[in-house]
Amino acid sequence: MIYLDYHATTPVDPRVAEVVMQYMIDDFGNASSTDHIYGDTADRAVKIAAKQIAELLDASPREVIFTSGATESINLVLQGLPKKHSQKIKVAILPIEHKAVLDTCAALEKKSLAEIVYLQVDPQGRLDLEHLEQICTEGISLLCVMAANNEIGTIYPIQEVGAIAQHYNIPFLCDASQAVGKIPINFTDWGITYLAISGHKLYAPKGVGALVVKKGHYLEPIIYGGGHQKGMRSGTLNVSGIAGLGEACRLRQLEMADDEREIAIKRDRLQTLLQESIPDLVINGDLTNRLAGNLHISIPNIPNKAIIARIRHQLAISTGSACSSGVEAPSHVLQAIGLSEPLIEGALRISIGKFTTDEDIEQAGNILKLAIHQVHKALAVVKL
Repeated sequence: MIYLDYHATTPVDPRVAEVVMQYMIDDFGNASSTDHIYGDTADRAVKIAAKQIAELLDASPREVIFTSGATESINLVLQGLPKKHSQKIKVAILPIEHKAVLDTCAALEKKSLAEIVYLQVDPQGRLDLEHLEQICTEGISLLCVMAANNEIGTIYPIQEVGAIAQHYNIPFLCDASQAVGKIPINFTDWGITYLAISGHKLYAPKGVGALVVKKGHYLEPIIYGGGHQKGMRSGTLNVSGIAGLGEACRLRQLEMADDEREIAIKRDRLQTLLQESIPDLVINGDLTNRLAGNLHISIPNIPNKAIIARIRHQLAISTGSACSSGVEAPSHVLQAIGLSEPLIEGALRISIGKFTTDEDIEQAGNILKLAIHQVHKALAVVKL
């Protein structure tokens, strides 16, 4: 079984797993227990992790709030943004944001707590910066632009977006869950106010993440009880997960550049293998500015479910975002960039990571080519 669904989740790096186990079995204290050394050890682990995360993101450790993942982090911002005189907040978002942004915004809009404005993207998923600035001149409460798209892999000019947000004094939320550990991010200098990350996208465990909150900004809590983490997020800290997230960030800082270079080479190799054998293959997204491990393809008039059915016991890839798996609806990302129905129906997301081997790539190419040939043949028989 070959795993090429790294955008959905990554395996935990064995070195990270060792740290997690240490704080599950040996140093298992509660970080809020201040009366003994078990608590002191746990608290120290949390502080070290905050420092490791901050160093990767060019932030301050005091700006790091630990959560269960990017979905909670995003909800904390969208639901906890201070409101002036009970007025609606006006939020500008990409139409191809993760469902954590889209669904939360839709819920707030339904409750008459928010007005949503959609930014413009082109057929490669690229952001129209002129339209974004126009929206900012009209006045908004919050700007949401992801760092990289979780389906087509397009990377966004966060530094430029942040500069525009700063110019108009608008808080800027960046969902960086697909980007952290893959591309450089400078929280302090890029004008980002809130940045969300998830551990399981960068070789740390599931169920742990962080929200980096710029100094001087406060959010109303959506979880109460104990007033932990400056009152913004109560609850006993997941020390083992947090320590693992910190270690994963430390390793990404050391290894990211080399890993992503190798990952891009493997991605390009697989892309070439598929293009050579599938003449009508379409590559989606911004081919000059995408995540190194992203290969989002479409085979016109070939149902992606038919391909998945043939390969699911040999090759792990997906038809879209993991949060939308099992939902019988076309990808909102592919619809938003104007992909035709045949291309949407034939879309497959392949995502490569640091543990993908050259042999995996060669085998994956052969498995996909054979499956697509079989589906072509089966459809031709049906038409006869």
